[in-house]
Formats: sequence, C-alpha cells, structure tokens
Amino acid sequence: MASHIKALTSPYPGSQVQRRLVPSQKVSWTAEWPEYHPVEYTAPSVLSQPPWADPALGKEGFHPKFNALDGSVQRQSFTGTYQVDNETPRNPVGRTGVTGRGLLGRWGPNHAADPIITRWKRDASGQKITDQKSAKPILQFIAIQRKDCGQWAIPGGMVDPGELITATLRREFCEEALNSLEKSGEEKCTEEKINNLFSQEYLLIYRGYVDDPRNTDNSWMETQAVNYHDETGHLLDLLPLEAGDDAGKVQWVDVSSSCSLYANHANFIQILAEKRGAHWA
Repeated sequence: MASHIKALTSPYPGSQVQRRLVPSQKVSWTAEWPEYHPVEYTAPSVLSQPPWADPALGKEGFHPKFNALDGSVQRQSFTGTYQVDNETPRNPVGRTGVTGRGLLGRWGPNHAADPIITRWKRDASGQKITDQKSAKPILQFIAIQRKDCGQWAIPGGMVDPGELITATLRREFCEEALNSLEKSGEEKCTEEKINNLFSQEYLLIYRGYVDDPRNTDNSWMETQAVNYHDETGHLLDLLPLEAGDDAGKVQWVDVSSSCSLYANHANFIQILAEKRGAHWA
C-alpha cells in the first residue's frame, strides 16, 4: 500500500500549485536525480500557525525531535526510521514533487485515525443478504462525503497530541457521522449505543503510511484504520446518522470492489472484507 499515486497529483489540493513531475523510476530517494528541484508550498492556513501546526523550521525556539516522541507530539513513523536531511524530514516513500508542508500541520508524520463502523446488510426479516455470485454476506459501512473534495471516505481525523487512539476514533466518528458538535448534552451521540459500540475490542485493519494528495516531501499522512462491528445490528440500525464537521453527507454504503473512496480508503475496505469474510468482487 505504500506507493505514490495520489501524492503525485496536481494541482495540489486547495491551490493552483503544480507539482514537479516525478517519473515512477525517480520516486525513490535511492534513485539519483541531481536535477530534482520541486516547488515549495505551505498553505496560508498552516503558515498562520494555528495550534495544530508546527512553526517554520529554523524558527527560534523550535527544535523538533524527529523519529521520537517530541513532548506530546508523536514524530515516530509507523514505517520505521525516516531520513532527516539538513534537519528536514524526508517522506519515507519518496519524492512527491513538492516540498514544505502543504496543508499538513506537522513536519514529518501527521497521524490520523479512521474508524470503520460496520454491520451486515439484512432483509426485512432480519436475515443477512448475500451476493448471488460470491455467495458471501454483504457488509455495510458508514461513509461520509468530504466537503473539501466531494469524495466519499471513512470518517476520521487527526490524533491530537497526547490523545489515545481510542479517544480519537470515537470523537471523529461522533463529530463527522453524528454531528455531535451541534447537539446539546442529552442529545449527544445516543450515549448508550455509542458506549457499547466503542467499548468492544476493535479489529485493526491497517497501520501505516497513506497515499494522500496532501503529502509532500517533508510532511505526510499516516493512519490507524480500525473496525468496530455490530454483528447483530441492534446497536446501529436506529443510530441517527447526521453529517457534521468536515462531512457534507453521511450514509451506509455496501462493501464491494466498486467502492471509489478518498486516498487509500478503498484498500482499507478491501482488507476489511477479507478479514470479515464478506463479499468484495
């Protein structure tokens, strides 16, 4: 899964910046390319230095500890040790055609968490529906439509400094799929169902680098995608889905090879189908 396809696309998201064209044989840093001079870009929203963003490299008082836990900021990568050249981290998968941070806040890895919430597709009598060709049961997951690009995706977001992954998973799901930020205390989430869902043991689907269109030579996305599954449907059938935060729409989607999703998300869903013994192709 660690390859560059979406991380080489132009223009860079939210801008008119064109990446330096990187041939496939030149993506790896091990390939000699002395003529490589990528464009530099960091979005104004990052340069304004909000709380979730690092200062510029070289700024007085900013001395990040790469490949380590830097205070409460996790700068270790799921891929292992990454190179640091002239005090600047290098994307572990290779060149992207643009330097700087783009839309990402952290130099080096930017950690996210993606909760994949699933149930079996059932008929009116409550029986699992199977695909006629594969004879495997059809799995459904909750998907959101992203406001920034219009693509469908797994609800998820960035891990706050010092935050447990389980807290990120729950928070992001409630904000994006249940619109919890806009609800009063007694309405928030449907507490009992959410507590029961997120108190169960999850299934790890993927932990590692993400081929994301926001990636640069110096900043990149990594994630943990995990599955919380409602085997009976009792927890989720009546859950009031409502798009919120970064989501434009939210709905249940059938798992299949026709899923067209943001970044690596279709790969996560395929791994999920294999692990759950569900229909895919």
